[in-house]
Amino acid sequence: MDLFLSAIRWIFDPAHWEPGSISPFPLQDRLIEHLRYTAVSLLIAAAIALPLGFWIGHTGRARQFVISFTGAMRALPTLGVLYFLLMVFGYWLSFDTAPIVGSTIAFIVLAIPSMLAGSYAGLESVDRQTIDAARANGMTEWQILVKVEIPLGLPLIVGGLRAATLQVIATVTIASYAGLGGLGRVITSGIGLNDYDRILGGALLVTGLALAVDGLFAVVQRLTATRGLSDTHPAARRRPQSVTTAARARGRVTEGDTT
Repeated sequence: MDLFLSAIRWIFDPAHWEPGSISPFPLQDRLIEHLRYTAVSLLIAAAIALPLGFWIGHTGRARQFVISFTGAMRALPTLGVLYFLLMVFGYWLSFDTAPIVGSTIAFIVLAIPSMLAGSYAGLESVDRQTIDAARANGMTEWQILVKVEIPLGLPLIVGGLRAATLQVIATVTIASYAGLGGLGRVITSGIGLNDYDRILGGALLVTGLALAVDGLFAVVQRLTATRGLSDTHPAARRRPQSVTTAARARGRVTEGDTT
């Protein structure tokens, strides 16, 4: 417990947030770098995974291949992929560019499986009768995708984005092994100095960032959830009562006729 309290005091030490401090300080610079690496990787991954997932979910093609492919990609060790890409790009790119390109590709590979699974699972969760009704009303395939399938499957799509974001935020810490910044630099510098307050403080910052982003995605996922018919049509809830009342009324009429 004392170790956690000491790490928390280390985080809120004003000297560690003072601009112009020696690396890995100030902490806000490392936090901005961490968010920048995460955002760039997620945007590129989304540009690849979401259109592919929408195509698979809408057409139903290559589904088994994608399931196997995403499972294999999830089994890849991100740190190993990072070191491999550093060695490959180190032959053709400069010393400053190779770590950025290699790290970004490694994080993209990490983010794609969750986004891809969420996007095609979201579209597959839409009731086929709803899609058939949209076709019967004359909607084109593009209109069905944009106006029917994506809105109804949005909670699962956001869930895939949520999982990918948390994975990338937690893994961006290894960018420090490639000589880049981010909150991982705080942790690695603490390991080199045997500074446990710095190590645990950096880990707590990454954890707090991940929890904050996860909370935002949880709110978005809840807001995009489609409300059930029972919530939007009060008359539907009263229908069983009216049917029962009508049955009782018919019973009284029948009894009156027999007497």
